[in-house]
Amino acid sequence: MSELKPLDADGPAAIVEPPTIAMVGGDGKLTLGGYAWSIFEGGRDPFIILVTIYIFMPYVASVLVGDPVRGQATISSWDQIIGWVVVVTAPFLGASIDKLGPRKPWLGLIVGLMVPMIAALWFARPGGWMTLAMLATLYIGARLLFVYAEVLHNSMLIRAAGLRAAHKASALALSLGNAASVVALAFTAWAFALPGKVHWSWVPAAPLFGLNPLTHEPERVVALMAAGLLAVGSIPLFLFTPDAPRTGVPVLTAWGNGAAELWRMLKTVRRYKDAVIYLASRMFFVDGMNAVLIYAGVYAIGVMKWGPLEMLAYGIMLSVLAVGGGFLARWLDGVLGPKAALRIQISVTAVCLTAMLGIAPDRLFYFWPYDAAAHAPLWGGPVFRHLPDWAFIGIGFLNAIFITGQYASSRTLLTRLTPPEQTGAFFGVYALSGVATLWLAPTLVNIGTTMTHSQQGGFASIIVLLVIGLIGLAFVKGGGRELQRSA
Repeated sequence: MSELKPLDADGPAAIVEPPTIAMVGGDGKLTLGGYAWSIFEGGRDPFIILVTIYIFMPYVASVLVGDPVRGQATISSWDQIIGWVVVVTAPFLGASIDKLGPRKPWLGLIVGLMVPMIAALWFARPGGWMTLAMLATLYIGARLLFVYAEVLHNSMLIRAAGLRAAHKASALALSLGNAASVVALAFTAWAFALPGKVHWSWVPAAPLFGLNPLTHEPERVVALMAAGLLAVGSIPLFLFTPDAPRTGVPVLTAWGNGAAELWRMLKTVRRYKDAVIYLASRMFFVDGMNAVLIYAGVYAIGVMKWGPLEMLAYGIMLSVLAVGGGFLARWLDGVLGPKAALRIQISVTAVCLTAMLGIAPDRLFYFWPYDAAAHAPLWGGPVFRHLPDWAFIGIGFLNAIFITGQYASSRTLLTRLTPPEQTGAFFGVYALSGVATLWLAPTLVNIGTTMTHSQQGGFASIIVLLVIGLIGLAFVKGGGRELQRSA
């Protein structure tokens, strides 16, 4: 489900160097190197879906922390640290990439560290030797390395596929990331979560490999799956994707030159008022959108009292439906223009979040109490048997579609506000705007959860970010149905 990832869809600094663009055009056909580049994303994205959003971190919040409210506050504090480190380091890495030369050695080092760190999460069990501090160190480290891997991977796109096939490789990568995540979620449900809970002929009688539900092994095993998929998905990239040539520039010099390049980009962009207002607005609404995804699992397991099976089913459905967000964005961009499309996408997400806060197993939309004992189940299946469950799922469907669409419309709007000859600089700052406030949503969620002693209070703070971004968009000129550029 790569469209639903908790970081900016283009990575923190997806900057491609002009000399490469001039030299590598390609014939529009996807080569072996392009396919290999796309496969890497298919192996990388399940870490976010399985570990961060739907299975492992909700398990951490509800079981290891022991209380979903404290769990949400704890995890948001970890995300604050991730955000602070990313905003200080990732933009400079992105701007320095051209000068560093080959990406594969750095990417190999990152993957070599990530795989054992993710796999080690398997040992995070109640009463085990791994403390919460050790778990936090592994999780924060793996998330940071994920961001750096995304920066390096994005920078290899043009060499991997050429300019004329870059969009094909990018689309294939998104599809593979989504498909791998759905398959991994479905396999986890079939092999580990459903056995022993249903008596269906096609489901094993007991969890495969002897996994013990009493020690939460079915939840913990997703860490091993994510680590394995990352390792296997990396192999084609290292074997077949072309790398950048050596530059001979020392690492510290490259970072210094990158800082100077970043400053030049900022000076270029600030001359265009509407683009600056848009990028400033985006810092808020994209952070809010990302937060909805990151904390969706922790919120559902705490407020709706869902277990691993429900979370697996929820993740599968949302991952599949998220694909529709890209098609919706394309239609809205064409009919209304990307700015209007963005305003709709942000507004719908804000309204959905407001409605979601009023849903609980015993309540529908704030005002209607619901007694499960007084109502017959809607169906006889093992999950989602009552109306509040489906109301919550319906809101999740809308969020998945409109948040995914927002990522697509955001890119399109920037192209309508920028001069063609400055596209590289603007997309560099666009990537920077995606991480500049990465710490803000976790901070607000942490404060809101701690002050109100409720997950709803933490989630309500996300709406503030969406509203600020929506207000900022009102001051942006251009971005209509017809191609308009600000001067």
